[in-house]
Amino acid sequence: MAGSTGGIPKFNPQRRNARSGPQRLPAEGRQGDTPDWPLGPITIGEDEAWKQLWATPQAVAWERLGWTRTVARYCRIMVEAEMPFAKAPVRAEARQLEDKLGLTPKSMRMLLWEIVEDEVEGKRQESSSSVRGRIKAV
Repeated sequence: MAGSTGGIPKFNPQRRNARSGPQRLPAEGRQGDTPDWPLGPITIGEDEAWKQLWATPQAVAWERLGWTRTVARYCRIMVEAEMPFAKAPVRAEARQLEDKLGLTPKSMRMLLWEIVEDEVEGKRQESSSSVRGRIKAV
């Protein structure tokens, strides 16, 4: 593969695109109502997982990208994959969808998604670290 750099894309804050990274996702997760379930009847397990998934930081990106149906398919497969006697292909599909949805550290890096603390928390951390630096310097 001549000319191919391979590997994980480098984070470049100057490169911004609405459909690709980098994207800063709030550590507190997505706020607001959970989207309506798009795949017909929902089980109790799917309903619980659906609500949990839409409260994650990644859900902010999913909403921007319009991935509601993909997340619903993942939710359905994930619930099935977590059953005690789930078949290997179901578990494999769940892992693949986890990667596509940015639910693993490696896939978040590949998608150029970064979970960040809110601005107030970030400033609080900066000021406490600068105080530590001054104490160390004295």
